[in-house]
Amino acid sequence: MTVQRMPTNKPVIVAGAGPVGLLTALVLARQGVSVLVLEAEAGLTHDLRAGTFHPPTLELMAPLGITERMHEAGIRVPCWQSRDRKEGLIVEWDLGALAGDTPYPYRLHLEQHRLTPIILESLRGFPHAQVRFATRFEHAAQAADGVQVTVSSAHGQETVAGSWLVGADGGRSAVRKAAGIEFEGFTWDERFSVISTTCDLARFGFADNAYIADPEQWVALFRMPDAGPPGLWRMTSPVSAAVSDAEVLSEAYAQRLLARILPLDTVAEIAHTSVYSVHQRVARTFRAGRILLAGDAAHVNNPLGGFGLNSGIHDAVNLGEKLGRVARGESGDDLLDLYVRQRRTVNLQYVQEISIRNKKNLEETDPVEKKRKADEMRATAADPARTREFLLNSSMINSMRHANAIT
Repeated sequence: MTVQRMPTNKPVIVAGAGPVGLLTALVLARQGVSVLVLEAEAGLTHDLRAGTFHPPTLELMAPLGITERMHEAGIRVPCWQSRDRKEGLIVEWDLGALAGDTPYPYRLHLEQHRLTPIILESLRGFPHAQVRFATRFEHAAQAADGVQVTVSSAHGQETVAGSWLVGADGGRSAVRKAAGIEFEGFTWDERFSVISTTCDLARFGFADNAYIADPEQWVALFRMPDAGPPGLWRMTSPVSAAVSDAEVLSEAYAQRLLARILPLDTVAEIAHTSVYSVHQRVARTFRAGRILLAGDAAHVNNPLGGFGLNSGIHDAVNLGEKLGRVARGESGDDLLDLYVRQRRTVNLQYVQEISIRNKKNLEETDPVEKKRKADEMRATAADPARTREFLLNSSMINSMRHANAIT
């Protein structure tokens, strides 16, 4: 796909002020490219669903000054566990095995509502970067020399001229719909619940990140930063279609789920509950002329493995670097097609496949197959070479290397 090249005297317009949109804008602004971020909400959102950052993600954000700030509040997670609800611990994976592959041989836990203010603060340091809250994207019209974006706010509708438009406005992306790009894939039958407790689950042998297999109702555990120790323990688990949202959000439901993994006499204070639908979808393309997609607007997946936000950040840096070169007239816009090839390919081959496999492994019902998988994990953990290869995949280092190798 070829579009006439032009110097950037109009801003790149980014729809969405989540981590992906703000980071894309920051990468562009650091290159001297004017950017305008549009956000429908009145301010930054308080989203509790994402919060695990893998080594290559930390590497990408380090030159931007973001990773250092994240460490001020984040929790380093050097080990994570594969468990079975009845058998207990199967394997504890030590990310120290990746010390020769990355300067960050651990996961960092920090919920995205703590990350977005860090990125926004950095972005506001650039006079050619503007963020407009309470401004909703409505429509886009393309021309050879740019895009005309219609937005609505308390002041009514207006049209904003831009050089390019980046849709980073989430899974229900209005930008993707306006571009007519199909969102291919499926929605899981069950919903997922998120329950947060201040009860210190480390007292019961759980690592700061643990996946507990159970054919009836698996559980994924994550310890997140809070006002103070021991932090906030977050549990993600599937919800049967037979259970109403009201029941899932009740105190009784939360306590029943905790009782499945903790001693029956445990008293746990519930801090937060939510429930949401889960999708596995990838946009047919990440580009339509001067419109580009990144993050959830381009792809969504179940959260098992912590790939969603990480892959979105990988999109943001990749796209921001390439679009910056195009906007400055240093490269033809075919460089943006390379962005599409790199990021869409690895999302299909790594993020979608591995996240689906992770879910199926946790909910395996066949006892023979469950034992085989557990034995395989133990054998992998006992072999340093196999352990490293497993962690290179689960930590997204291999997906990053594969993307960078695509030409």
